[in-house]
Amino acid sequence: MPTAELSSVRIHYQLDGLLDAPVVMLSNSLMSNLSMWDPQMPALLAAFRVLRYDTRGHGESEVTPSPYRIEQLADDAAELIAAVGVGAVHFVGLSMGGMIGQQLAVRHPGKVLSLSLCDTASEMPTQAMWNDRLATARDQGIAGLVDGTIKRWFVGAFVARSADTIAQVRRMILTTPLEGYIGCASAVRDMSQTHILKQIKAPTQVIVGRDDPACTLAQAQVLQREIAGGTTPLHVIDDAAHLSNIEKPERFTQLLVAFINAQVAATRGVTA
Repeated sequence: MPTAELSSVRIHYQLDGLLDAPVVMLSNSLMSNLSMWDPQMPALLAAFRVLRYDTRGHGESEVTPSPYRIEQLADDAAELIAAVGVGAVHFVGLSMGGMIGQQLAVRHPGKVLSLSLCDTASEMPTQAMWNDRLATARDQGIAGLVDGTIKRWFVGAFVARSADTIAQVRRMILTTPLEGYIGCASAVRDMSQTHILKQIKAPTQVIVGRDDPACTLAQAQVLQREIAGGTTPLHVIDDAAHLSNIEKPERFTQLLVAFINAQVAATRGVTA
């Protein structure tokens, strides 16, 4: 798969779909890679060109020395958009990817046509909790974080009935480079960007799993309230936790495609 040599990092990406279609860009969560979006790909490729990538320090992207900053990761995304030459994108980010999206829409507004912020937040309490996770990672490696991560990412009923999917997710977590995790987890720990949300001008939707313990419904409501004067739609997916795109792929994808189609239609002056 291709890589882009950016100013300070080599980023692995995948670009699929029709050349003339609107471009959707997908940004992964902490401890994942671009494969986390596999459930959405058939529906997205039916209507859009899709650019997905591994965040710095994750997947097959370069691992640079930690710590990282959310602003730095947003600049990576902006550089990748320019390097690939796709023009402005409909940006979709989940968890860390949504945090990156908030910064991207403020720092590089000309590159964002719309914004889907999924199971994410503008602040992540508490620093002590993140310091504990970083200490576990340094002492035990990524393996020391797997079980707790699975419990946060999925409701218990999904874990019980989806052994194959959970096994795949477990493998994805375990392939996360330790230094990349430390770098990105530090960025998430240190993030504080509620104050910038009012600067987001791109049409935005917020999606959250009702039972998400990592980026909660209350945190999603902050995004909804602060962006676009409270007119931003908030969609709550029942019986889902943090990786709602994997737990409830049909509902998640439906929300995603409908919103992006509406933005595409609006730019063309067509009623969606």
